[in-house]
Order: sequence, then structure tokens, then C-alpha cells
Amino acid sequence: MSAEGIILAAGLSQRAGVYKMTLDLGGKKLIERAVEGMYGVCSRIFVVSGHNAEVIRGIFQNDPKITVVYNSRYTEGMFSSVREGVSHITAERFFILPGDHPLIGRQTYEKMLAAEGDIIIPAYQSRKGHPILIDGRLADEILHDKRNASLRDFVGRHSVNLLKVDDEGILYDIDTLADYEAAQDKR
Repeated sequence: MSAEGIILAAGLSQRAGVYKMTLDLGGKKLIERAVEGMYGVCSRIFVVSGHNAEVIRGIFQNDPKITVVYNSRYTEGMFSSVREGVSHITAERFFILPGDHPLIGRQTYEKMLAAEGDIIIPAYQSRKGHPILIDGRLADEILHDKRNASLRDFVGRHSVNLLKVDDEGILYDIDTLADYEAAQDKR
């Protein structure tokens, strides 16, 4: 079954006070780490840019598997970037991952792909995390259903397969510089 990935990297990084997508994490940029886990299991990866779009484009310009797409509406919030990414999906299933979640291992993606369900969310010690895996048949609903003001709204109207994983990385979200410092110890 084919899978594609969407990485959301359009935000302003306001809580961090610096542009976090380019912070170094173990010798690679944070956004490169986010791509790394899904790279081997996805046929194509769409990195949705907005703020600092040229920086993101420059990072991935030589990788034919990664397409940087621009969300001109990125100031409207994350769901506008979700929709921009989903508009490019052609695979049977697709992952959605915020770009500030750089510690997810490939084994988590593989386990999620082996699971059944329209929407699969990983859980570590009963806590939900990222990425989310969605059946491609639901893409049109994300794009066009006016009831969807957020990904949470969309997910809330569907049955979800909560999949236990042994990957604490699904919980690590780098919003602040303190989060970034903590992630240094985890990589």
C-alpha cells in the first residue's frame, strides 16, 4: 500500500523566538530530522512552507523525493497548511507531521503502516502523539468539508485506531528553546 508524507513547516516559530526549523539537532537541521523518520516508508514527502519558504526550499532542493510546497495562507493557522499538503496527495494513505516533531523513529512509521483503520494515531504510555496516518479516501473531506476548522475537528468525527508504540519520540514537540535543549539529550 502506497504512502506519502506531509510535513508542516510554515509557522513563525514565535514561542521559540528563533526560526526553529533550522536549529541543529545532532548535526542536522530540525526539519531534516522530521523528514528522516518517514523518508524510507513514503514514496513522496511534501514539506509545506510559509514563513521562511526560501530557507526550506534551499534545504531540500536537491532531493527529488521531497517537494516543498508554499502555503500562501500560512498566517491563518496550521490547518491551512494541512489542506495545502493534502491537496498534493495521490497515495492510498498519508502521514501528517508537524515539522517540530523531529524524534520519531522509522519503526513507528512502519508499525503504523502495518495497522488497519482510516485514521491511525500512535500512543506511547497511553499518551497520543504524532504523526497521524490517514486513508487517502478522506483527503477530499479534509479539503472541502466546511465543518473542519482544524485537524482535530476532522479526526473527532471519525473512528481512530490508537496504536501503542514504543517510541517516546512521538510526544516530543519543540515549541520553545527549553524543548529544543531537552531534545538534544534525546537524539
